[in-house]
Amino acid sequence: MSRIRELLERAVAAGSSDLHIIVGLPPLQRVHTVLAGMEGEGPVDEAQAMAAIQDLLDPEQCKRLLERRDMDFSASLPTGTRFRVNAHFQRGTPALAFRAIPSKVPALETLNLPEAAQDFASMPHQGLVLVTGETGSGKSTTLASLIDYINHQYAYHVITLEDPIEYYLKSDKSAIEQREVGPDVTDFASGLRHVLRQDPDVILIGEMRDLETISTALTAGETGHLVLSTLHTNDAASTVERIIDVFPAAQQNQIRSMLANTLKGVICQRLLPRVDMAGMVPATEVLVSNAAVRNCIRDNRIFEISNIIETNRAAGMQLFDESLKRLYFSGMISRSEALSNARNTTQLERALSA
Repeated sequence: MSRIRELLERAVAAGSSDLHIIVGLPPLQRVHTVLAGMEGEGPVDEAQAMAAIQDLLDPEQCKRLLERRDMDFSASLPTGTRFRVNAHFQRGTPALAFRAIPSKVPALETLNLPEAAQDFASMPHQGLVLVTGETGSGKSTTLASLIDYINHQYAYHVITLEDPIEYYLKSDKSAIEQREVGPDVTDFASGLRHVLRQDPDVILIGEMRDLETISTALTAGETGHLVLSTLHTNDAASTVERIIDVFPAAQQNQIRSMLANTLKGVICQRLLPRVDMAGMVPATEVLVSNAAVRNCIRDNRIFEISNIIETNRAAGMQLFDESLKRLYFSGMISRSEALSNARNTTQLERALSA
């Protein structure tokens, strides 16, 4: 029997967002972005790491992991705390990465997101909304909060495709179905193809990973569904470029036109440590699709998107540096944190000194 559940309970008690089990190192926990070894714990050996995996997976799943060398799944403690887990191998030895999932979906208004986020979850419910950022930037929480807002406001049929399911969503005004890759559907692309025949109003795709998923998501958004998903991109312009570049060159003009008609908005976010209290706060870049944005996408003038965002603040758009400035003057983040994350450090430094 492994000690993995004891370690997870300690990580939760410490307020950790992540726990890592790596052979040769002590169990590592991340608290407010800082990664450190657990106090009083020695290096994990290979037998201990494998015992932890066998404690969390059934024999069939263990067999699949040994064949594929990577597996995503969820795990839970008796207290109800849940984790998104990735089991994998490094240097030929087993390893585990745990991400804690809060038991309750936070209300959208508590996430310190710009007002445009709620606008994306409001009528009309059609088109594509993307939440982007690096791993650990809070994308899944933002998506869950957007779906939860819709759930309490509208009588819709909501279907999610996740790998694995993170937040369990309870139907309120909306009817919610949550499908997990593995137990419920073979992969995102297959699940998305079939979901269009299940009369959805709103579709959540955990991640747009490949050409087929992106193509079907664009079709769904173009045909009257609201589609929410994520990408690992750091700003609005690179998000648009990433979608277009996935497709062969011969199809890209058609995809630009399709994306211009479908894209509703993009929220790019990055979590930063707070100085006014324990915890993290998102810095965000927001793109709201309007005529100027649509024309830029159609005409392949993606480089102009940042200028459009900067000149359309009244429409709810903002660049990352504007968000950093607001967070600093609100007393939420330090000056050094703002400047170290700025796109234009010199310009932001002048703004913070004004």
